[in-house]
Amino acid sequence: MIVIGIDPGINGGVAWYIVGLEEYGCIPMPATRKQLYDELNKFSDYTMTAVVEKIASRPGQGVASMFKFGKGVGEILGILTALGAEIHEPTPQAWKKVVLAGTDKSKNAAIQVAENLYPNINLVLPRCRKPHDGMADAVCLMHYGRVATNGK
Repeated sequence: MIVIGIDPGINGGVAWYIVGLEEYGCIPMPATRKQLYDELNKFSDYTMTAVVEKIASRPGQGVASMFKFGKGVGEILGILTALGAEIHEPTPQAWKKVVLAGTDKSKNAAIQVAENLYPNINLVLPRCRKPHDGMADAVCLMHYGRVATNGK
């Protein structure tokens, strides 16, 4: 079984945990649908549980940008469905309440929690100095999937 966490969006990320092998990792959100499919298809031999952050529009966001974002999330869900994944879509408040309990629930808190729970995770991309918060959120979503869906 594999648990996948996805923080959608251009600055998001994808994280995975292979149950039994205790292997985990993360990458920034691939730039294209094909790249995302190729990354996720690597895990097609496993029973897949995926946790994708549920999206909602926020005041002040443009219609065109929200439409594009929603389309991207739909593509993610379509790819996961095609690969036979069981999909969970918690709201940010729901997964943060579980994974970031006792913190201020900020991006920095997500980075700290991700690094504490998965000490070998690399959240710093080449030529960058600070951790990628989209990958940290993906790791936290993956952890939520392990805890909330009994993904061990």
